[in-house]
Amino acid sequence: MTQTASDAIVVPPMDRYNQQLIDNLHPPDWKNPTPSDHYNLVVIGAGTAGLVTAAGAALLGAKVALIEKHLMGGDCTNVGCVPSKAMIRSARVVADIRRAEAYGVAASDLSIDFGRVMERLRQIRATISPHDSAKRFQTEFGVDVFFGAAKFVASDAIEVAGERLKFRKAAIATGSRPASVPIPGLEEAGYLTNETIFQLVDRPAKLAVIGAGYIGCELAQTFRRLGSEVVLIYRGGRILTREDADATAIVQTSFAQDGIQLRPNSQIDRVDRQGDQKILHLQSEQIAVDEILLSVGRSPNIENLGLEAIGVEANSRQGIVINDFLQTTNPRIYGVGDVCMQWKFTHAAHAAARIAIQNALFSVAGIGRKRLSALVMPSCTYTDPEVAQVGLQPHEAEAQGIAIDTFQIDLRRVDRALIDGETAGFAKVHVRKGTDRIVGATIVARHAGDLITQITLAMTNGLGLRAIANTIYPYPTQAEVIRNAADAHGMTLLQKLKPITSRWMAWQR
Repeated sequence: MTQTASDAIVVPPMDRYNQQLIDNLHPPDWKNPTPSDHYNLVVIGAGTAGLVTAAGAALLGAKVALIEKHLMGGDCTNVGCVPSKAMIRSARVVADIRRAEAYGVAASDLSIDFGRVMERLRQIRATISPHDSAKRFQTEFGVDVFFGAAKFVASDAIEVAGERLKFRKAAIATGSRPASVPIPGLEEAGYLTNETIFQLVDRPAKLAVIGAGYIGCELAQTFRRLGSEVVLIYRGGRILTREDADATAIVQTSFAQDGIQLRPNSQIDRVDRQGDQKILHLQSEQIAVDEILLSVGRSPNIENLGLEAIGVEANSRQGIVINDFLQTTNPRIYGVGDVCMQWKFTHAAHAAARIAIQNALFSVAGIGRKRLSALVMPSCTYTDPEVAQVGLQPHEAEAQGIAIDTFQIDLRRVDRALIDGETAGFAKVHVRKGTDRIVGATIVARHAGDLITQITLAMTNGLGLRAIANTIYPYPTQAEVIRNAADAHGMTLLQKLKPITSRWMAWQR
């Protein structure tokens, strides 16, 4: 997304789908409303966190203003979840066709139209965009939507587009952007981030991906399956370092099978441009590529908000400093989403927005406040197979002094996974030692993001593995991997009871 000198939003390529996107999310003819005398809540930023905060507060009767500088919908709709998953779906179709013969299906004539893949992405994004549109928030929710750069000018006032909005409470939901790294020559050579890669219309013949976090890994596999030669360069010894090591080993094997070239423990000394190619100079080799995707983390959007004037503490590493109730160092101002939270997920922003509404508008003298730390937060990396996680991993439990038992079931022991030919994966469930209380889980499977919800639901509602074991699962499904893990826990209890039940059975004879 770019912005011209005339403040007109441009989303390349400017086809009918991107024009529809702009018409919904930053209408060129939009006129900011006349400000109300006073707002119960002013929200800065119209990504997921801001949208949910504004809509929820307005539906509960608050007078709300929502300010957005660029496109409503934020990263998720425009340059994150929606476009990336649209590409991933196309890439999975390619992968399925390539291994169709294993299922007795002949599919020898495979042709990938990269331009059509990207057009489908834009079409889907445009179709979804009315959900986040300025018109909807104004007419359906009664939110005053302002476009422009927001700045705090007083302890109870924000200025936007020459207007002054007075408020009782405010929420900062300005999100984050791709982080940069000081690699000599990288800026001059040019590179892509998640904010620009979905603008491509031509497939890069060779792509270098710098960084092996979830964004880098998802897009590396996607572009490889869509026909690009891909080199994944990262400084650590393995990809997805925050995930279970057994899980990342399976994903790395999948990457190798896809033909992704892995460069672990690598440092890029400099980047040069030679004609249309970009040359990455590593310590041991030189790699020539057509495009570079930089994916090395996120930086919070905290600049030019006037935070110092209202006593809101922020820094480039953590973003806006908040407490467990989402309050900033100015108790009238709240932070929500990527700009302040360690969890940088759309669903985390959505959940936190509900807390912000409760705490900012409906708690009295601190009574009835909700805590961010009370959330049970799942995550999912949408590689193939996916890696989903919730709660504590073993090393985190150990650091907190929590003794655990782990029950692991491999997918090759699940009938439906065998039927589907999708046996690369497992479910690991961690419980407090000697109990069935779940403290965390990792699932590796093609649809692990769907499966992890069962564990999240159980943890949120205080249900243990016994409740899962007592649940009837339709047969055959891959979800049975979770029920089988619960059964494995039950087997340990049966083994303890066996001496007693054996004596009982002997007495019965």
